[in-house]
Amino acid sequence: MARSLVEKLWERHRVADLGDGTDLLYIDRVLLHERTGSMALKGLKEQGRVVRHPDRAFVCMDHIVDTLPGRSDATLMPGGTAFIQETRAAAAEAGIRVFDIGDDRQGIVHVVSPEQGIALPGVTLVCPDSHTCTQGGLGALAWGIGSTEAAHALATQTLVVKRPKTMRVRFEGALPPGVGAKDMILHLIAAHGAGGGAGYAIEFAGSAVTALSVEARMTLCNMAVEFAAWTGLVAPDAKTIAWVKGRPFAPAGDLWDAAIADWQGLVSDADAFFDKEIRIDCADIAPTITWGTSPQHAVPLTGQVPDPDCTADANAAQAQRRALDYMGLAPGDSLIGLPIDGAFIGSCTNSRLSDLRAAASVLKGRKVAAGVRAICVPGSMQVKAAAEAEGLHLVFQAAGFEWRESGCSMCFFAGGEHFGKGQRVVTSTNRNFENRQGPGTRSHLASPVTVAASALAGHIADPRPLLGET
Repeated sequence: MARSLVEKLWERHRVADLGDGTDLLYIDRVLLHERTGSMALKGLKEQGRVVRHPDRAFVCMDHIVDTLPGRSDATLMPGGTAFIQETRAAAAEAGIRVFDIGDDRQGIVHVVSPEQGIALPGVTLVCPDSHTCTQGGLGALAWGIGSTEAAHALATQTLVVKRPKTMRVRFEGALPPGVGAKDMILHLIAAHGAGGGAGYAIEFAGSAVTALSVEARMTLCNMAVEFAAWTGLVAPDAKTIAWVKGRPFAPAGDLWDAAIADWQGLVSDADAFFDKEIRIDCADIAPTITWGTSPQHAVPLTGQVPDPDCTADANAAQAQRRALDYMGLAPGDSLIGLPIDGAFIGSCTNSRLSDLRAAASVLKGRKVAAGVRAICVPGSMQVKAAAEAEGLHLVFQAAGFEWRESGCSMCFFAGGEHFGKGQRVVTSTNRNFENRQGPGTRSHLASPVTVAASALAGHIADPRPLLGET
């Protein structure tokens, strides 16, 4: 029987069929971070259980740690120091590796895991974090879980999981100039709604996806959860294999040769069945930005804010009105030219080396507009070091960006550092919900090059003229 990639990976990891569409799956890797890691490990200890395979679990200090130079366990988030120290102590007691503050491998868990070779094609990987699906860009079956499920996975190396439906989203054709993976996923969500992927595991495919770099594929998969999908993934190919080779936790020697032979079979069969298919012509995608408080509130940069009165669904119209009120916008407003107070480049969506290179290509030789606070937070200390080796940090700093240590930073507000009330920010992050980057902060999601161009202009701006495109 022809099978999709999701079905192949599912069957490989099925331990038992529990009936009613539910299976017990083997879990290859368990990732934790300090915001939820201490709770999972504490719960395990309270149950009198131990970590079954400590060598298959990893902890990153990323969510609560400060990103200011010279940071320590002290943090601006109230109670943050306790989260950090309790997670560190619990991981040490369990024998779990920690990528800690001061470690040159520390960073955002979904950046660290792929770059260290922890996430690999074909593995199952879970983390108590909704954006675990990022690692599907390598061909892994990766999804977010809760702290209780994390404790179960640590103790048994298994999880009970309801089988999702399958969806294939095909992006066909060449991407227009200035358009990247962030624009692709925002376009998809805007066209089909923030709930369009609910109940599905999505395989992203098509000529445009094949043409993407591995890091861009991770950006695409990262926001599958914003489409309400259970996970997203891209079939591994020669690009994936080349990207993984030589990473610290990747197979080596004879195991590497065996791994390549195995990974080459991780593709959907030509006549595989999908419960739903979506096809998008990439000629229809433009640089995209959000105007409201959901990723589905997105339009081309040159577009206008829609009129809720033209929306047939009453609930959607009401949500749009509330979004307009929060964002301080009105129907028909143009986004190009809208003044901004802040610009942020970072997060598990767009903080990898390729993202920083793209933004730096816009910033080089130019200055951030007066009154704009611009911040760049590399996704890991490895990304930071690689960027500095290329001199990218000098470009950011000369332009007027703050250059930070790695971490989640102001992707989300948890009581620590934030942008101000009513401030308008263009951001490369993944969520623009109310108060996401601070109480009352107005966040517009966009690609790194759009963030960079807007920082220079002092208002939302099209990056294409600065890239030599129109």
